[in-house]
Amino acid sequence: MSTDTARATYVEPSFERDTRYITTRITAAGSDGWPVETGRYRLIVARACPWAHRTIIVRRLLGLEDAISMGTCGPTHDARSWTFDLDPGGVDPVLGFERLQQAYFTSHPGYERGITVPALVDIPTRGVVTNDFRQMTVDMNLEWTDHHREGAPDLYPEQLRHEIEEVAELIYRDVNNGVYRAGFAGTAGAYERAYGRLFDRLDWLEERLTARRYLVGETITEADIRLFTTLVRFDAVYHNHFKCNRNKLIEMPALWAYARDLFQTPGFGDTVDFTQIKQHYYEVHTDINPTGIVPLGPRLENWATPHGREALGGRPFGEGTPPPPVRESERVPLEHNPALGRLPA
Repeated sequence: MSTDTARATYVEPSFERDTRYITTRITAAGSDGWPVETGRYRLIVARACPWAHRTIIVRRLLGLEDAISMGTCGPTHDARSWTFDLDPGGVDPVLGFERLQQAYFTSHPGYERGITVPALVDIPTRGVVTNDFRQMTVDMNLEWTDHHREGAPDLYPEQLRHEIEEVAELIYRDVNNGVYRAGFAGTAGAYERAYGRLFDRLDWLEERLTARRYLVGETITEADIRLFTTLVRFDAVYHNHFKCNRNKLIEMPALWAYARDLFQTPGFGDTVDFTQIKQHYYEVHTDINPTGIVPLGPRLENWATPHGREALGGRPFGEGTPPPPVRESERVPLEHNPALGRLPA
C-alpha cells in the first residue's frame, strides 16, 4: 500500500455515541403494550446527565409529577451502572434496587448496551420500558396530555414540529453531542474537527438568537430545552474538561443572555444542580481527569443577572402558565446552585 493510499483510507478515532436505545413507547393507545397510566411508571434520572435533564424539565413544565414518579441516581457511577446512593441505604424506595442495571436486566436479561439515564421503568414488573431520551419527551408532550397540569404549555406545537426537529438535529449533532466528540476525541485531528463544528454551530446560534427570543416560534419549545441542558453545563464543565475553550458561554452575548433567560424561567434553573454536574464529569471521566479533582469554580451567581431578552417579545409559555414551585422532595439545595437564591420567589 502506498503512503498516499494509506493517508486516504486512514480514519482517525473519534467518539461515537451508541444510539441503540430501547425504543418501546408508552402511548395513550398502548400500541406497544405499554399504555399511559398514572402512577405506573418511574422516571429514573441523574441530575448530572444532560439527556436526563431534558426529561426533568419537561416533566416539571407539563406538571406530570403525580403521573410519573421520579427516582434520582447519584452523580457518579462505576463501569457497571448508575446507583441510587442518594437514597437511604442506597436503595431506590420504589423499585428496591441499588443499581439501575438491575431494572435493565429485569426486562432485558444480559443487556449489553449502556445502562443509561433517563429510563422509564414499569413499577409492577420493575423492568425498563424505554431509555430513548429523544422520543421520551416528545411522548410526554403528545401521549400524556390527559395528565398535564392546567396551563401546561405546548412544547411541541404541530405547526412547528418540522422546524423544531430540523433545528434540534443540528444542535444535537454539533453541540449536544459535539462537546463529547471534542472531549473524548482520540487524536488531535478528531478533536480539531469536533471543536470546529461545535463553535461554527455556536456562532450560528449566536446569530440566530440575536434577533429572536427563542429558537423556533414565539414560545419555549422542545428545541430550547434540548439546547439549554448543554449550555448550562458549558462554562462549568465543557469549556475546561472537554477542551471546548475557544471562548466561554459568558463571552457570547446573545447565547449567554438566552441561556440566562431560560435559567430564570420556572422549570429550568430550578432543576439545575451544578455540584452534581461537576462531580459527575470530573470524578467519573478519569481517563480525562485522572486526579479526580473537582474544580472549585467558576462562580455561578451570574446566572441570576438580568438578561433583557423580554425586549425581543415572545411569551415563554404561550397560552399556558408557569409551573408551580418545585416540590420540597425534588428541590435542588441552594448550595448546589447559588443563583437560585437570587431569583424572584
